[in-house]
Amino acid sequence: MKSVLWGFAAVLCVVVGPVASAEDAPRINPTDPQPTCSMCPGTYIPAAELERYTQKAIAEKLIDQQVRDIDIGKSRIGIGIVHRGRLEKPAPDSVAEHDQISEVYHVISGAATLVLGPDIVSRQRRPSTMRTVREFNGPGNNGSDIKDGVAYEIKAGDVVVIPAGTGHWFTKIDDHIDYLMIRIDPDKVTPLKGEAQSMEYLSQPAVKGE
Repeated sequence: MKSVLWGFAAVLCVVVGPVASAEDAPRINPTDPQPTCSMCPGTYIPAAELERYTQKAIAEKLIDQQVRDIDIGKSRIGIGIVHRGRLEKPAPDSVAEHDQISEVYHVISGAATLVLGPDIVSRQRRPSTMRTVREFNGPGNNGSDIKDGVAYEIKAGDVVVIPAGTGHWFTKIDDHIDYLMIRIDPDKVTPLKGEAQSMEYLSQPAVKGE
């Protein structure tokens, strides 16, 4: 029995020892806040790659595409390219809302009328099987209108911030609108996507009907 206990103690020392020594190791500026993403690499996305997404959207009649999904420690950041064509009036139940993911738009080209507001009329749960729900912006709802929504005329160079839970609704697009999408995902509900996955996606037709 003693030999078993001594053996267990020896194994415990081997397992716990490195962890304890790592925790006790001196840190740079130990009184300062420590990085929330320890030793994380940066991410570079060339303009040529983003342009390929826009070309693919036009050629294959796509709207929303996710370019990257990056872990930054306490959150994930999604980078997308969105292309929307001419819209004379909104489609039925086209108000969108995302429960856990906030979005930032930077308009690249074109112009549109975008209505924002949190009070969504006739909420309908988006199917969890949708690719946009699974991979881009997580669970959320559609709706038929936004009560007391505020309409903005957005154009190239403008930035729009849409917190999680806020309805957003394109009611008119003059000719087209292209925008860079930045998605903030603190609950990490969407899967990671790196450069290799992006190149693979661009190399073949996108899957339709999801």
